[in-house]
Amino acid sequence: MAKLSKSIRNNPMYKYLTLLVVVATVGHQAWRTLLNNFAVDQLGLSGLQMGLVQSLRELPGFLTFLVVYVLLIFKEHRLSAFSVILFGAGIIMTGLFPSFQGLLFTTFLMSLGYHYFETTRQSLVLQYFNKRQSPLVLAKWRSLTAFANIGIGAAIWILFRFTDLPMYVVYIVLGILIIGFGIYSIFKDPADKDLPIQHKKIIIRKKYWLFYALNFLSGARRQIFVVFAVFMLVQKYGFTIWQISALFVLNNLITWLVSPYIGKAINRFGERKMLTLEYAFLIVIFLGYALFEFKWFAAGLYVVDHIFFNFSIGIHTFFQKTADPKDIAPSIAVSFSINHISAVIIPAIGGMLWMLNWQIPFIFGSALAVVSLILVQLIRVPIGDSMQEVKK
Repeated sequence: MAKLSKSIRNNPMYKYLTLLVVVATVGHQAWRTLLNNFAVDQLGLSGLQMGLVQSLRELPGFLTFLVVYVLLIFKEHRLSAFSVILFGAGIIMTGLFPSFQGLLFTTFLMSLGYHYFETTRQSLVLQYFNKRQSPLVLAKWRSLTAFANIGIGAAIWILFRFTDLPMYVVYIVLGILIIGFGIYSIFKDPADKDLPIQHKKIIIRKKYWLFYALNFLSGARRQIFVVFAVFMLVQKYGFTIWQISALFVLNNLITWLVSPYIGKAINRFGERKMLTLEYAFLIVIFLGYALFEFKWFAAGLYVVDHIFFNFSIGIHTFFQKTADPKDIAPSIAVSFSINHISAVIIPAIGGMLWMLNWQIPFIFGSALAVVSLILVQLIRVPIGDSMQEVKK
């Protein structure tokens, strides 16, 4: 497995963000693992209601452009810690309000904290690490969080396979732990005062159009994977909560092993080739969901889908290699909003289409993958640190 250089590991911002990344991702993984069974088995939600919940979950992501104004009050690394605390509070409240209306409210609160953390996290890594380091750091975090997720997935599998522990207890305990780590991080200061000062206003530049377009399509791709693929396994194929947990553990085990090599591959082969590989396979995967109705075949496709999901870090490393350093924070905030335009729309529309025919969202996802495949051919960035032009 690839090792990070000493300069990366000794960077205070790497240590600071690594803790928050692991905590936030584990919390989000646990929330997702329980969500579909919580919604179907305990709340009795329909596909349409589930689509509405997932659309509301993505609404805070659409509002991430407001981060540039919040940064007028908070330093960016402090906002990361505050966001994790808000995220933890939303998870606690998920267990306390077990109804459709309660899930709508708590999902919004949890998601607000999570998306603001993700925005600042991605911005900080592109500011604090150079163009060859950032793919390695992002891939390492995928690997670390996957390993941690294996632990939380195994714990959930054991709890619900061999005990009758109520789901709300897991939500409450997990939320308390997340808040504790967030409070601990508030008192740390890993900032480097010599870095370029980020613009504190919304920035949309024509030269970043391809980055914006790929983010829009990535948001749609992510919803097909996160929302409808898992919902299909639960509703159509009858996967139990411990089977879903086992599947998540397998996914994270593979991510833990493979992610460091994805970062190295981006440095070696470049973003265009790696993203081309992702979207070419994604076309086949989504069509496979729709056309082949076999329980374990669908589960296998979901595992392969998850592997290629990790290639998406190439979108952000592509942006880093073409962006003005002062544009990073506001541009990442804007890109998150663009990403979530589709993420807000797709679950609601997909939920309605699901009611007509469950195959339609996956066929639509395959069409989106074709568009993404075409666009990534326009990427022109260096392999390494030498700059080339981005195709206009």
